Amino acid sequence: MFDKRAGNDALNVNNGVGGRADLKISTHGSDWYWAVCAVMAVSTFVFMGLAFTKPRSHRLFHYITAAITLVASIAYFSMAADLGQTPIAAEFIRPGNSHVRAAGTREIFYVRYIDWVVTTPLLLLDLLLTAGLPWPSILITILIDEVMIITGLVGALTRTSYKWGYFAFGNAAFLYVIYMLAGVGRKNAHALGDNIYKTFMACGVLTVGIWFLYPIAWGISEGGNLIHPDSEAVFYGILDLIAKPVFGAMLLFGHRNIDPSALGLHIHDTDDVHGRTNGNHPHSEKNGHTNGHNGVTNDVPATTV
Repeated sequence: MFDKRAGNDALNVNNGVGGRADLKISTHGSDWYWAVCAVMAVSTFVFMGLAFTKPRSHRLFHYITAAITLVASIAYFSMAADLGQTPIAAEFIRPGNSHVRAAGTREIFYVRYIDWVVTTPLLLLDLLLTAGLPWPSILITILIDEVMIITGLVGALTRTSYKWGYFAFGNAAFLYVIYMLAGVGRKNAHALGDNIYKTFMACGVLTVGIWFLYPIAWGISEGGNLIHPDSEAVFYGILDLIAKPVFGAMLLFGHRNIDPSALGLHIHDTDDVHGRTNGNHPHSEKNGHTNGHNGVTNDVPATTV
């Protein structure tokens, strides 16, 4: 008979790779990470498959959304294999807590933050392009988002109470991102029509609601050392599943009847021989302002930030 656990020997195989913490994931945590990895990978194939049902000029949101789950699947592959981690001395040693009392050092997955530093800007790009925001507003929001993620990483890698200073910086950055979504983005989306507004609101409310839980997850795992790394895996994994595959499915469903040109995205396919040959460029003669997406004039209202 085969050993029931022989199917997942990743922790043993990679045990000698890098330093090992006192408090680290078990096979249960690894199994969960493999499951999330599989969902992310399948979602990537689904989103890419849906892209090929659309004209190439209408695939932007499919490609962005597929890239999100692709990067996440690689990160979860790494965490399932117990790679992309480093042991960090825990600030709080809790001998009375049966779940974390083994901690002198705690396993910190820096690969999780590498995932987020790539995928959260893409998530915001999905949302802010849907809202029709101009590029300067999108770029500053992505920059502040990067500050949020990097301060979270530095805080997780800090043993002393100074980690909470980074936590505060990260939350301040998070509040700005929320302002851009709930304030500026919502207002801009409302001006673009009912379909766009409903799609933005559905995906935006989901994102804001889920993102509010990430600081809590950080505070009780990397920050406060209150829960076991296996519980941390489940907490973050559920959040990521909602924030990425579920978000992606909702976004692409909402975009099924939205023309990118309605968002100020005039993407021309060079295979459109008929349009090029006959000089048929329906948007080139419109009067309007340039919203900064690609320098083409259009009728999308501008929002100044």
